[in-house]
Amino acid sequence: MALPATMRKFEITLSDSDRQIYETLDLRVAQHPSESERYLVARVLARALEHAEGLEFSKGGVSDDDEPALIQRDLTGALRAWIEIGAPSPDRVHKAGKAAPRVVIYAWKNPEQLAAAIAERRVHREPELYALPPELLDGVAATLDRTNAWDLAVTGGAIYLTVNGQLFEASVTRLPIQ
Repeated sequence: MALPATMRKFEITLSDSDRQIYETLDLRVAQHPSESERYLVARVLARALEHAEGLEFSKGGVSDDDEPALIQRDLTGALRAWIEIGAPSPDRVHKAGKAAPRVVIYAWKNPEQLAAAIAERRVHREPELYALPPELLDGVAATLDRTNAWDLAVTGGAIYLTVNGQLFEASVTRLPIQ
């Protein structure tokens, strides 16, 4: 019998002065049994950083090879953004570029190597590649519970995430695809 997903609740007070977004997000996220806490934190953090109308976690979750971790559609159902977490293969990035007008990747393990591999593959549409600091993801992962309250402030590319009174500071750096 397969293990069930763990349901986690996130209430995120988002203050993104870079994009002039000030909202409270109430997210229910299913953590797949094979999904690490680091990956889950990256997925939720990317969801908050990309917050926009029509953005949602993909239906199949992390076990779906046909959809990204996050997907954005407009009111007509047309695909607007394909958002990956981790290190997708250059072929997957190529496929994403053909499917969506905007492709975004949030990576933490060897993002420079990923950028080089994507450049070598000459993908259809160059993605926006952001490097997430692993120490941030691991620090926040250590605080995870079934119910989570985050205060996330974004300003000048820096993020300030407060969880249970503990402040995590980091920069989310956009890497060039050479």
